Amino acid sequence: MPTFIRAIGAATFALVVMLGAAGAGAQTAATPPAGMTQDQFNSLVDAISNSVTEKLKAEGAQPAHAAPPPAAAPAAASSSKSKGKAPAPAIVVTPISTGPGPLAVFIDHAGNVARAVPALGAKLGSIPGLLDQSAAGGRSTSIFLLLLGLVAVAALAAEAVLRAFMTRFRHRLAGNAVPDQGLRSLMNLGALAVLDGLGVLAVWLICNAAIGAWFTGATGQDKLAAAILHGIFYWRLYVLLFLIILRPALPQARLCEVADHDARTMYARIEVVMLLIILGRILGQVLLAIQTPVAAIGAYQVFVTVIYVSTFVWLVRRSSAAAEQWLGGLGKVAPLAGVIGRNWVPVATTFFLILGLTQVYGAVSGLMHVSQAMLLTLILVVGVLMFETLMQAFVRRLDSQLIGATPASDSPKLPDVVARCVRVAVLIGVTVTIAESWVVQVLALVDEAEWDVITRSSRTAGFTLFVAYVVWELFKYQTDPYMARKNKSAADAIADGDATAPPASRISTMMPLLRGTAAVMITIVAVMIALESFGVNITPLIAGASVFGIAISFGSQTLVKDIVSGIFYLSDDAFRVGEYIDCGKAKGTVEGFTLRSIKLRHQNGQVHTIPFGQLGQITNFSRDWITVKFNLRFARDTDIEKLRKAAKKIGADMMEMPAIKADILAPFKMQGVADIADNALLVRFKFTAKPGNPAAIQREAVKRMFSVFPAQGIEFAKEGAAVVVHAAPAAPAEVAPAAAAEPKETPALAAAS
Repeated sequence: MPTFIRAIGAATFALVVMLGAAGAGAQTAATPPAGMTQDQFNSLVDAISNSVTEKLKAEGAQPAHAAPPPAAAPAAASSSKSKGKAPAPAIVVTPISTGPGPLAVFIDHAGNVARAVPALGAKLGSIPGLLDQSAAGGRSTSIFLLLLGLVAVAALAAEAVLRAFMTRFRHRLAGNAVPDQGLRSLMNLGALAVLDGLGVLAVWLICNAAIGAWFTGATGQDKLAAAILHGIFYWRLYVLLFLIILRPALPQARLCEVADHDARTMYARIEVVMLLIILGRILGQVLLAIQTPVAAIGAYQVFVTVIYVSTFVWLVRRSSAAAEQWLGGLGKVAPLAGVIGRNWVPVATTFFLILGLTQVYGAVSGLMHVSQAMLLTLILVVGVLMFETLMQAFVRRLDSQLIGATPASDSPKLPDVVARCVRVAVLIGVTVTIAESWVVQVLALVDEAEWDVITRSSRTAGFTLFVAYVVWELFKYQTDPYMARKNKSAADAIADGDATAPPASRISTMMPLLRGTAAVMITIVAVMIALESFGVNITPLIAGASVFGIAISFGSQTLVKDIVSGIFYLSDDAFRVGEYIDCGKAKGTVEGFTLRSIKLRHQNGQVHTIPFGQLGQITNFSRDWITVKFNLRFARDTDIEKLRKAAKKIGADMMEMPAIKADILAPFKMQGVADIADNALLVRFKFTAKPGNPAAIQREAVKRMFSVFPAQGIEFAKEGAAVVVHAAPAAPAEVAPAAAAEPKETPALAAAS
């Protein structure tokens, strides 16, 4: 009240000043006080008026409408502008916030919740009395609980009996549900799910029949019975999803990689946790139905949240082995799942603790929608886990690269690509949904209208980037076969020094360059469209990129020369990956290339990187066919015709060898006598083969000649010349040393021409 009086006094003072100024203006054209200009005087009057108005608003009072400004003020302002004087700066008054802070409000609400615990206990204690309808001619509490228990037992027993009755048929279906059966496995998995669904259907029929027969009224008994029976049905329905994945009694049809014992124990614990959650929600609905105070409901939510979090942490720790196996199997395709699996206990415990603390905050603050956001987050996270499991199980039974697939391969197949794209779309949708529930509903950072404005551009940009991702995945899938090359291992190459792998095709050689170009184009177009969706003007970006490209082209003539030369070398098909070439500066096998240079691997292991602009003339040793000619030295008295027939026989035998016959285009044979030395005939042999490994064929031919020719009396030339010395007969004792002194004669292989 004193504050309001002071505000009224200030307003009265301001009005007096304004009226005095108006009167003076009528007499002396609004002459300001001494020492103050007309503009300063007008600004002071406006500032005082605004300050008083803001003060009254802050105090909750409605101030009277201020009198219009003096007529002389605009004239004076215009006069000052005409005189070139700058107007005085306006005085902005920021109202001071009053009242307790958010922390104080939260502590106050927490005190209210704590003080409401006795009221909660009284409401819980009154529930059994409210169920007693015997005074009104209805059922007593014991009769009601007995009837409700019989219905629940009958529903659960019907499910168990139906499942036991079909045990043999279910095992038969599970035996044909292994991944190796392909599409047939999917059909058997679907049949198993239908049989398990029949048990849940029996629960639904019994529960609804009981509700329609015995619990049709509007009394508290009937409402509680309907809620409990519906809760039993939803419990079995939720557990059915985990049953389809874990299959504790049917390991052949299990969709996740979990051991038998771990699957059984994990399934049993999940049943307990799901039943506890449903019972807690039913009890909360009962408390709301009997008009429990809001503070008592908050206390109940705090207690239930502590129980929930404790149960979840118990499930996380006791089923850690099963969860690590489950997520580890998913990590073969989804790396994030593998990381979570390796750190399952700390990650899952932290997740549930955060959800629990948020639920406690919502219960204490009276924000009932926080529990809905928490439940939605939990359902979506578990749903993503189950979706990923079902997706991998489905893809594994198609033509895929996953282990156990039909058939499996090292390269991704179309189902893998489609599953990857669907997985990304689902993750985007789940992330946006969770973000909206927490940002809008829980944290209240923005309202729904502002969220729509924020996400309208984000949806367009996200959809554009997702389409670009799908296009890239499909393009990569189509070009992957051309990227694969069968290269020999480094150990084999060092062992025999040969490159047995065939050269790549022309499209395989150019595919790295094409894929790089496609990746850059898809990324640039997608980013440009996404930026335009956010309202960014992309015209300067395009113009700047053009100018930058022109500057590079003028400033880097050598780089441009290398790039252009490489384009023409590739268009001329001068070399391919895996071919052996000689460019004058170096020799080697083409290992790969970039936009400006080529990499050559020498047979001794060195790698030469040569810019395209410096390649010059290229000699390709790996195209179409290659003819190998080499010379061998034979004794001068060798029968040439006999040698020719023996070589022809060796060539015919080599054409029958499975390992090399496909590589020989023209058989090994003797070409003729190339030269006559002093004590030897230099004979040339040749054969024609596919490029790749002619040295292996040559080694096989030489090995056969050294084993076949001596048996047929064909001798290789001796090293040196035999010298005969005519001398007197020596003593018998001197013969042996003389024989030992004779030079040894070994065959020699002449250098290949």
